[in-house]
This record gives sequence, structure tokens and C-alpha cells, in this order.
Amino acid sequence: MNFTEDVVYNLADKLLIGLTKEENKMVLDEFESIDKDIDKLNAIDNLDKVEPMTHCLDDFVCELRDDVVQQSVPIDDLLSNCDDYVDTEIKVPKVVTE
Repeated sequence: MNFTEDVVYNLADKLLIGLTKEENKMVLDEFESIDKDIDKLNAIDNLDKVEPMTHCLDDFVCELRDDVVQQSVPIDDLLSNCDDYVDTEIKVPKVVTE
């Protein structure tokens, strides 16, 4: 797809995103950078013969364990470690502000 200023504005409108002229240029510049990277990948010979990887390490082994049902810790024991709680909900300090 050839990205132009109008294409970016049209896509932004469909996503209900209002873009300024500077933001539109920033998006176009990013697409241009991505296109250059894709061109570099496409220039690699025999790339279609490379086997896909599932992990970046060759010796990666994913061992799944059996699920074992165990008794949970009683809620009263857990709450005994808390400084402040209401019923079964723990009160924590507010970390996100407006």
C-alpha cells in the first residue's frame, strides 16, 4: 500500500483519531522507515527457504507440568499479613493520579 497524507488522514478518521499536520508527517515518516526495513529484508537471497523460529534460543525447551489441585491458603491467614483491608479486599495506596 502506498501511504500518502490523504491515506493517513482517512485511516485516522476511521479510527476516530484526529491528527494534526505534524502528527500526519510523523506517521508518514514512520511508514517510510518501515518500508525501508522491509526492502532490506526482501533483498536477502533465499529468505523464503529460512525455517521459521519459535524461540530465539536453539536450546529452549518448554516443559509443561501436570496441574495438581492443592488446598488454597485460607483468606483469613492471608489477610492477617495486610495492614488495611475491608471484608476480603485489601486497601492499597493510590499510585495513579489524574
